[in-house]
Amino acid sequence: MTTLNEQFGDIDIYLFDQLLRRRIVAGMRVLDAGCGWGRNLIYLLRAGYEVCGADADPDAVAAVRRLAAELAPSLPAENFRVEPVEAMSFADGCADAVISSAVLHFAASHQQFEAMLTGAWRVLAPRGLFFCRLASSIGLEAQVVPIGEGRYRLPDGSDRYLVDEERLMTLTARLGGEFLDPLKTTIVQNRRSMTTWVLRKGG
Repeated sequence: MTTLNEQFGDIDIYLFDQLLRRRIVAGMRVLDAGCGWGRNLIYLLRAGYEVCGADADPDAVAAVRRLAAELAPSLPAENFRVEPVEAMSFADGCADAVISSAVLHFAASHQQFEAMLTGAWRVLAPRGLFFCRLASSIGLEAQVVPIGEGRYRLPDGSDRYLVDEERLMTLTARLGGEFLDPLKTTIVQNRRSMTTWVLRKGG
């Protein structure tokens, strides 16, 4: 019998929620922008989705290609590309859903953050779903220390690019996105804050 971990891997629980609510369904083309080692792709590959991914780390992309060859051998290796999110070579509007899980907060500056967000949004088809989890200052405003260019030192000692509610509302309006869920923020006590941002693209 297949275990839950074998079926779903270490999928982001908030992405799992989108699957349960049938916002990401079979037949959709899903692009993981900053796929890492593929923790969010195991179920999608097993279930026959058309999956694509990009990451700047060649070792991570090689691992995802091996994973895809095992779980979805019909997918071409070139679906998984060694590219930064801000410079992906996928066509405009090619994906029905774009995943950006724990990626944008690694931006080194305002400029890179904007470029990464624009890159992920560009490949999303009209009426497509944008799923993003990223570090924020929400609920930890008094515990984060600015270090410049939108980056902060978190209570856990890590440095991250942070957004807040006002910034996400402004970005949503600028992108022409529609909230599918209200912003949801998980605060890990005295460590960090992670916000889930789920949009429908206009068009």
